[in-house]
Amino acid sequence: MSAGSVVSAVAEALAVSATMAWRIGWSLVLGFALSAVVQALVDKQTVSRLLGDDRPATLVRATGFGVAASSCSYAAVALARSLFRKGASFTAAMTFQIASTNLVIELGIVLALLLGWRFTLAEFVGGPLIIVMVATAFRVLVGRKVVEAAREQADRGVAGSMEGHAGMDMSVDGDGGLLKRLVSPRGFTSVSRVFVMEWAAVLRDIVLGLLVAGAVAAWVPDSWWQRLFLTDHGTWTLVWGPVVGPVIALLSFVCSIGNVPLAAVLWSGGISFGGVVAFLYADLLIVPILLIYRKYYGMAMTVRIVLVFYVALVVAGYVVEMLFLLLGLLPHRGGVSVEKTGVSWNYTTWLDIAFGLLAVVLVVRFLRTGGRAMLSMMNGDPADIR
Repeated sequence: MSAGSVVSAVAEALAVSATMAWRIGWSLVLGFALSAVVQALVDKQTVSRLLGDDRPATLVRATGFGVAASSCSYAAVALARSLFRKGASFTAAMTFQIASTNLVIELGIVLALLLGWRFTLAEFVGGPLIIVMVATAFRVLVGRKVVEAAREQADRGVAGSMEGHAGMDMSVDGDGGLLKRLVSPRGFTSVSRVFVMEWAAVLRDIVLGLLVAGAVAAWVPDSWWQRLFLTDHGTWTLVWGPVVGPVIALLSFVCSIGNVPLAAVLWSGGISFGGVVAFLYADLLIVPILLIYRKYYGMAMTVRIVLVFYVALVVAGYVVEMLFLLLGLLPHRGGVSVEKTGVSWNYTTWLDIAFGLLAVVLVVRFLRTGGRAMLSMMNGDPADIR
């Protein structure tokens, strides 16, 4: 391949990545801003205290707290261990972890923008289903001795990733109602800190996801994906999609919201609807996070986490696809395309500008209130932050 061909191929991949970034930029700012508002008002000690068992009501609370505390996968995993060490049940901690990465506002908006509202609906239908299956499986497969061994390992405090970020509690306490605390100078500072720290935690995954998706869309022909996904093989296509989707996620090293652009590429390439659902939920099974599970909870618990999560993802993919088929909600394959034409001046650009200005305001506030020191502690020891 000539140098000119290489440059042209790289330029095409970057153009796809830039187009995707342009389409979803404003939604990410909106989602993280809303999450920052919620996290500024709810302290983590309260969360831990309310998640001490695995009753259905507790798991519903864990799901709600997870949705409110949206995080990148690494931060969510670290925070789940922190909650577990402070007294939360293991099942509640895992429920929180799933919800905080896969049932959040920004993910739903990005899915709607890149894949359509049906995928957003599927995400929020499949999420609770996965949580129910995971909770049920842990009751059966995870005995008291395994949990005690996992807690002993967790209490050793072996470093994983985003430890400092997970240990930070930036909520605003004090007297007054929620609105009064939120609009106070301390509330503004807290929102800015949560906003920037969440962005710092997830930015790597978003950029990596966009670059991987751009490269795959530009360089891998649809015919290759169609062979991999057994496209147009009828029932076999439906059976194979949810099985192979999580495997692709595991090997891509992309997690959190960063895997949505790649999901769009896979859908355009021919993977089944259920395969996309299973792929999206597999952000907690990528290789680096599997290694962190082993550090946090030991090998016995890690094996159970992987098996339970994987089976739940596959089953959820099947159930969601069948449900949407029965309801006539399956999206048309031609309804989604990975654009390669670059950006244009339309309402998306105006939204990017408006929310970009909001981001600038929050970043400036963050920097003026000691933010740089907080950034330096994101991967530090949580004990040094309190």
